[in-house]
Formats: sequence, structure tokens, C-alpha cells
Amino acid sequence: MAASKSATKPYQARLQQLYKTQFEAELKNELQLNNVNQVPKLEKIVINSGVGKAKDDNKLMDTMINTLRKISGQQPVQTVAKKSIASFKLREGDKVGLKVTLRGERMYEFMDRLINIVLPRLRDFHGVSERAFDKQGNYALGLTDQSVFPELSFEETSPAHGIQVIFVIKAEQPAHSRALLAKMGLPFTKESK
Repeated sequence: MAASKSATKPYQARLQQLYKTQFEAELKNELQLNNVNQVPKLEKIVINSGVGKAKDDNKLMDTMINTLRKISGQQPVQTVAKKSIASFKLREGDKVGLKVTLRGERMYEFMDRLINIVLPRLRDFHGVSERAFDKQGNYALGLTDQSVFPELSFEETSPAHGIQVIFVIKAEQPAHSRALLAKMGLPFTKESK
């Protein structure tokens, strides 16, 4: 029994293997870091969708739940308002969105599909913006339509809704985060500043 366990290797996502075997060492040298623990690392990916009009529309809410479940492989969690805001007609406890947090192999699998399958399917796609980094080095990517995901059939994409994908990265500075995402294959646009 013990011999058969050691013979089979545990599954690892393609990007996860590349990160551990190749990207980590390359980033350490390129960014001139002293310690391997300083190398930027993808911690998690958060996929979310704002409810907006869907709080009164059960069909749209079901579509959003189905979309997030199919593209992530996990059940989405509903987020609720923490405060009441009268001008937005929002009360404390109202549903305001859905989110899924991916870690480990699922995170790397989703990123691989996003970069190699979903983004090339976008109409008039010339790359993602470099301006979507926050001060901590996390990156946010917004998609206006969920129909570009191959996991969804045409019937499952109606009505259309937007999705936001946030890459949470452990890095010393945003430039290191950009280097990690570029190394993993995220195509950045050549923007003039």
C-alpha cells in the first residue's frame, strides 16, 4: 500500500508547477531579491459580482449564482450591506453581491483558464490595463459579460451581468506584483502615460 502512494504524484495545476519550478527563481533574480520569501506570490483570487437590480429579480440572482459556481467550482457566498444608505435605497442586511474566494490549485486553474481561454475570447481585446493595481499591489480585472467563459452555455448567460476578478498578491511593491502577473502570462497593454 505504501509503495503505491509514493508512485503516484499529487496533482498540481500547470501554473502552480511553473511558479514553483521556474517563475520563483526567475523573479528572485530579475527583481534582485535577497531571500526567496521576498518573491511575490499569488495568495488568492476573489471573484465577485454586484447584485444591483438583482436583489428584486430572482432569475438574475439565480443566473449570477450559477455563473460564479460554474466558473469557480465553488458555491458563492452572499455579501450583505453593513450600513444603511438612504440615497442608494439600501438597508443594513440587504444583499449587495456574491463572491467566491479561490486558493491553492483551484486558484491556479482558474487563472490559467482566464489567461489562456477567456481573455482571448473578448471582443477587441488588446490587453489588460496596468492602472488597476492598488497601493498594496493587488490587481482588479473587470469583465462586463460572463458569456466569454466556456463553462457556460448560451442559455446560462442570459441576462448578462458583470464580474470582477481580484488577484490578491503578497509583494513588497506594486512593480513586483506586475512582474509576477506578467510572468504568469497576463497580457498587459502598452499604455502611454
